[in-house]
Amino acid sequence: MALSITIPDDVLESAKIPRNELKQELLKEMAFALYSRGITSMGTARKLARIDKWKFLDGLAERGIERHYNEAELKEDTAYANSHK
Repeated sequence: MALSITIPDDVLESAKIPRNELKQELLKEMAFALYSRGITSMGTARKLARIDKWKFLDGLAERGIERHYNEAELKEDTAYANSHK
């Protein structure tokens, strides 16, 4: 499913984002907003933002957004840490 959003020209022009970066920046900000509200998972938000895990985690930190950390991720991280001692 594709979704089109109309943003008034004056709003786009007032954005302090170069035109060629506007679409990517809006997708990224929407992804962070949806993730921060618990509407989407990190994987889905990263897909929407079109960025890798590490850039997404950096973006969360820059915006002061807490990571939604579940038990499965904790087990995975613990196993990784234990295997690299």
